[in-house]
This record gives sequence, C-alpha cells and structure tokens, in this order.
Amino acid sequence: MKVVIAGGSGALGRRLCTDLAAAGHEVVVLTRRRRPGPHRQVEWDGRTVGPWSRELEGSAIINLAGELVDRRPTPANISLLTASRVEPTRALVEASRTLEAPVPVWVQASTLAIYGDAGDAVLDESAPPADGPPQMAGVARAWEAAADGAHTERLVVLRTGIVLDNDTPALDRLWGLARWGLGGRVGPGTQWISWVHIEDWLAIVRTVLAPGSDLEGVLHATGPEPARNADLMAALRRSLGRPAAPPTPAALVRLGAVVLRTDPALALTGRRAIPARLLESGFRFGHPDLDEALSDLRTRQANKA
Repeated sequence: MKVVIAGGSGALGRRLCTDLAAAGHEVVVLTRRRRPGPHRQVEWDGRTVGPWSRELEGSAIINLAGELVDRRPTPANISLLTASRVEPTRALVEASRTLEAPVPVWVQASTLAIYGDAGDAVLDESAPPADGPPQMAGVARAWEAAADGAHTERLVVLRTGIVLDNDTPALDRLWGLARWGLGGRVGPGTQWISWVHIEDWLAIVRTVLAPGSDLEGVLHATGPEPARNADLMAALRRSLGRPAAPPTPAALVRLGAVVLRTDPALALTGRRAIPARLLESGFRFGHPDLDEALSDLRTRQANKA
C-alpha cells in the first residue's frame, strides 16, 4: 500500500515511516523542507492544495502534522499549536475532495488531552471532550474538527497518550529527572498518565491500515494499564536503579515551567484512558506492563549504544 504521511519528519513520524517501509509499504512524506532521508519526500506548504495532491490518488493518508505542545500556554502559542494542526488537516481535506475515488483509509492524529484534566474517571472512546484548558482540549477539538468532510472510505481518529520511546522529548525529560535525583512524584502524584510503548503504537497504526480492518471513528491509541504519576516516577527510578526521591511540589513545577518555557499542565493534569475499542477488536498489546515496557526500552537503548 502507498501511504502518504504528513508530519513524517518528527520523532514519531520518522519511527512510523521506518516501520511501514519495513512492512513493505511505499512511504511518501509531505514536508515543507526536504531533508536527507531514506523515504521519498514531496514538498508542500501545509496550507494550500498544490501539485503534491496527486500523491493522494489511491493512497492511505496519515496526518501527524503539528508543532510540539511543550511550550508555555500563551495566546500566541495556543494559536500556533492550533494553526499548525488545523491548516495542514484542512489542506489534506480539500485535496481529498479533488480525487475521483475516496482515500481508502485516513488516519488522523489527535490526543487524549482532548479530555482535559479528567481526574479519576475511566475514559473510553464514548467519553465527551472537555471544554478546556485551551492548550489541551481546545487545540485537540479544533484538530479533530478540521478533518470533517474528508473524502475517505474510512476515517480513524487516533487519540494518543504519551508514547514511550527512546530519544524523544517526553521520555528523555522523565529519565533525566529520575537520573538527577528528581524522580519523585510530581505535584499530588495522583494524576493518571495514559501511556503506550512505541512498538504497540506502531502496531496500532498497522492494524488500522490493514485492508480488512473495519476500525473507524475515534480510537484510544494508548496502553491498557494507565498509571498514576507517583507510580510512573517510581517505575522510572527502578528502570535506572535509583533510590526514592523527594516529591516536586506543584508550586515548584509551575515555577520551573516558566524557566523551561513549558506548560505545567503537562505534568499536573491527567487522564485515565483505556483503549476499549482496540481491546474489543482483539488487539493484543506487546508491552502492557509499565516496568517491562521501560526495561525493554532501556535494553534497546543499551544495545544501540
């Protein structure tokens, strides 16, 4: 199958391109600027329909385009995050409408942050999106809405949790905190973290792309066992062989977020999401246990060194 990927130059996109190519798919990356790489790249501006749209004929689409959320929740940044997702999505939708045949399958990235700070509620795909905060639920709602009207036989919206993978900003920061003795609970430590091992996330995408798949609509692309923040930090310490560490108070998180130019809500809010529809479909996770998942990633990192 030919797969056109928008956002294929990011950390997650590069892993997906490699995985799909290894599975025998023809991979085409839509990019604003060509970079050295093993996959064919086609330039676009991420806003308007152009010659790149010819690549969509008979192809599956995976839309991952969007700026990293790790930034301060200012009006300017919220506007940037929204535009960086909505504009490419609308361009793809408009391009799909020029095709004679619908796109066979469209995989639209989204995020579990659409549920805001959900407390202890167990969230499956039937849970309603939250009204805020703007940098989380607000951006995600606009992102998903931009895919309305796509000319496709099957639209799949992947609301993804934290993807645990080596050499990515999220896990690198978490491991860094634990390595330097700051691996205690963050804030109250009771906030739920929905996470998924990179190999399971890649397997989810392959499953969705399979010609015989009938999965469509919203899917939670996350593991079956979310963890509280305190348990996640403890697992990170165990993976590094580090002792117990003091907690990081919420006030200090907010102060540190100013220095690091990030959003404290990324650490202080949580969602207890489960992949109900995937489990019902018979999908089997290879790394459902947090300790095993982190151990596997550490082993992969050591073998790569």
